[in-house]
Amino acid sequence: MPRTTVYIVSEDTEMVEKAKTYFGPQGVTVTPYSPAQWRDGLENPNFRGQLSAGIPALAVGNNTYGGNVLPFPGTQPSQDIRVSTMNELEHKAIESAIAQYRGNLTEAAKALGIGRATLYRKVKQYQIDPGQARKKRAA
Repeated sequence: MPRTTVYIVSEDTEMVEKAKTYFGPQGVTVTPYSPAQWRDGLENPNFRGQLSAGIPALAVGNNTYGGNVLPFPGTQPSQDIRVSTMNELEHKAIESAIAQYRGNLTEAAKALGIGRATLYRKVKQYQIDPGQARKKRAA
């Protein structure tokens, strides 16, 4: 029977020790990584290969929480995960900046780190009405 492994990505050494104390008597191996080690490891094909070889559900490309991959306690796996497009994210960021600066496009552009002309072009592209933010300011 294969040995169960729990991978923990955290800088909280106390939590890692608690996990080792909890899982150790159950025959579970706890493998801790710092966020930097994990990030660097995922960029390394050898690390990814070793990781997926030990987890059959990852090795076959299974993206669900079936097989040997379990969700973190207290979270529920979601089948409705949707990734926003760059345009959607940009649209939300621009709307948020304009609202925060109450319709002042010059200040919103500075906050976004883009030129004023670029912001004007994007406002037109996404059909954002800066006047709405100005009306909220007056109210």
